[in-house]
Amino acid sequence: MFTEVLLALVVGGVIYFLVQKSKRHQLKSEDGWWGEGTPPDREEDVSIRPYTVRTDKEELEDLYRRIDQTRSFPSLEDSQFTYGFNSQYLQNVVSYWRHDFDWRRQVEKLNKYPHYKTNIEGIDVHYVHVRPKNLPEGVTAVPLLMVHGWPGSFYEFYRMIPLLTEPSNPDDIVFEVVCPSIPGYCFSEAPHKKGFDSVCAARVFHKLMKRLGFQQFYAHGGDWGWIITTNMAQLEPKIIKGLHLNFAPPSKPGLPMVLSIMLGRHFPKMFGFNEHDIQRIYPVVQNLVVESVKESGYMHIQATKPDTVGRGLNDSPVGLAAYILEKFSTWTDHDFRNLDDGGLTRKFSLDDLLTNVMIYWTSGCIISSMRFYKENFSKGLDQPHSKMPVHVPTGFACFPNELMHTPKLWVQQKYRKLKTFTPMARGGHFAAMEEPELMAQDIQNFTKMQEKRKK
Repeated sequence: MFTEVLLALVVGGVIYFLVQKSKRHQLKSEDGWWGEGTPPDREEDVSIRPYTVRTDKEELEDLYRRIDQTRSFPSLEDSQFTYGFNSQYLQNVVSYWRHDFDWRRQVEKLNKYPHYKTNIEGIDVHYVHVRPKNLPEGVTAVPLLMVHGWPGSFYEFYRMIPLLTEPSNPDDIVFEVVCPSIPGYCFSEAPHKKGFDSVCAARVFHKLMKRLGFQQFYAHGGDWGWIITTNMAQLEPKIIKGLHLNFAPPSKPGLPMVLSIMLGRHFPKMFGFNEHDIQRIYPVVQNLVVESVKESGYMHIQATKPDTVGRGLNDSPVGLAAYILEKFSTWTDHDFRNLDDGGLTRKFSLDDLLTNVMIYWTSGCIISSMRFYKENFSKGLDQPHSKMPVHVPTGFACFPNELMHTPKLWVQQKYRKLKTFTPMARGGHFAAMEEPELMAQDIQNFTKMQEKRKK
């Protein structure tokens, strides 16, 4: 009798262990209030209000006055962009900004697509919502949420939007696109309380999409958009039909990743490494440690004392431009550090770059955008979502000059249903803005696979 009971307990324990191990945990998150003071004792305002980007004479006069009063400081000889934004080239950018850049025209360009605001958890959330024009009869648009990062904005997606909502190929999927601004960024109101992290942003964006009437949708993200959309998939996996990413640094290195780093150079096929993987990973100390230290100084500042440096950037348009545009140089191709002009206009136009800067300047969001680092890193690197795998179908676009390279094996450790992994022909961190055609095509291919349509 004792033996039978013991055997039953053992079998029962094994079954319980296997069930618990296979159970897919879902990320939990409670509603928050990020407005000023305490939540009002009334029903939530769920109205959706059209929004128009505006400018005026006073705003431009203030900008020009500050630009005219900037104090230049010479760069070291033969330093290019290795010490940061080269001062001599900055003078060229500032001269163009002051005398040739037409902000009023760019405002018209921003208003090309419909903007809206709606209040969620006490703060106004801004978003661009583009519905396809002339949708063929019998065709249903596929909803797609696209989330930006820092120091980017919704404007990064402007050249991609028509490729997705008005594709030239009749066999392509027609998308209905929603591009929100992360709270504290661009024209979204900044949280008034501490603690607004990526999980909070994910919850707010789920509420936004539900308010817009979407029961299910696809999501795309890079930079902060990567972790926000990943958290959305962890919060409500049945609502996210597919997750498409172009940035996915390992949040919790496991044994497969450690072994691949130790042995991958000698046994690349064992870990699925290709020649580009080897080139980006090895030598390990130089590529994974030294390079990370070189390019992460901003992160340490923003994850600890964002308000201090932010105050200076909020006062100086030239300082703000240097701080933001330096990232569009180095994060596009780290070799651009060795060029006198930082290679800025090799991939982008000054008009597009300065439009992104002006979104930060006119909205006064640089401090609140930097706080997002503090809110995420101050809680430690061992948050529940960092240990939780994603079971939503995922597509990954691997751009060769991405700031942090992630081989397929490493992506699979987190994203258990990795359906597509595409080594891209070219492109860096701001891929949606740099290579909109390549990015749009990869989103098409991934979504077609999920929708079971022919590529």
